[in-house]
Amino acid sequence: MTYKYSSNIHCSGCVASVSPVLDKFPSVESWKVDTQNKQKILTIEGENLDEHTLKEKLAKIGFEIKPIKKGLLGRVFS
Repeated sequence: MTYKYSSNIHCSGCVASVSPVLDKFPSVESWKVDTQNKQKILTIEGENLDEHTLKEKLAKIGFEIKPIKKGLLGRVFS
C-alpha cells in the first residue's frame, strides 16, 4: 500500500535526519521525499503502517507529517 503525506522535510539534511526513523520503522518497505514539491511529499510503501506511532517518532525529532487525501476529481488535499 502507498501512503502519502505532506511534510516539513525540506532538504537533504532533513532527509538524513528522518532516515534512521523511517529505515527502521516496522512495515516500511521503502520511502522517498519529494523536496521539490511545495508540500514536501513523503511517500511510504508498506503494509499495516502504524501512522500514529510514525507521527510521534518524527515529531520527537522535529518533523510533522499530514496525510494527503484525493478529492473526487483526483486533486490532492492535505
